[in-house]
Amino acid sequence: MTTLADILRGVENGVFPAPDLGVSVVPAPSERESAVVAFTGHIVIAADVSPSWVAERLPAGDLAAPTNPPFLTALAELTGRHVSSNDAMLVAPAITDPAKRAAAIKDLTVLTDLDHPRVQWALEYRSDVHVYGDVHGGLVITGHGLAGRIECAIELPDAHHNQGLGRHLARAARALIPPNSSIWAQITPGNAASLRAFLAAGYKPVGSEALLVK
Repeated sequence: MTTLADILRGVENGVFPAPDLGVSVVPAPSERESAVVAFTGHIVIAADVSPSWVAERLPAGDLAAPTNPPFLTALAELTGRHVSSNDAMLVAPAITDPAKRAAAIKDLTVLTDLDHPRVQWALEYRSDVHVYGDVHGGLVITGHGLAGRIECAIELPDAHHNQGLGRHLARAARALIPPNSSIWAQITPGNAASLRAFLAAGYKPVGSEALLVK
């Protein structure tokens, strides 16, 4: 059976679901979350629901409906979850050149103080979380999230916005993962500054996701 993990691994390698205006229903990736993932011309509903339940609630060929509030609310109620986020998905390969990897992370140190709100969120929704800080107070957080993929988040101190630090931290995340892997970022579409930073750091937009959690 196809899983969301299979689909996301395919996307990391440039293989996407066919843009056939269809909807695929696959199992929830874990007890922790369900998701509605939108790609160009195709929707993946990763939840423990039947295809017939989905079909009854979605007009054929309407790829906006699965990511809109009425359907997400019904899905959340059925699965006993709530919609945590509705974000753009971006992905980038690891930086493999040793010199470039070293340059990207040279200002980072491993942090053991995990009280920051962004870190607390990561600990709740990701596993194998690692936190790094730079001399400016910026943060890079990596961990395994939706369907086991490697995800990252960054945090900038207020005094260092619009100075290129976000781009630097996003690029550093690519140097903190194994050379044969990829890293994902989920960004609220309205956060244009963050989108620009990740795009400049070599991430590519591949779709969107609505994450449902308990």
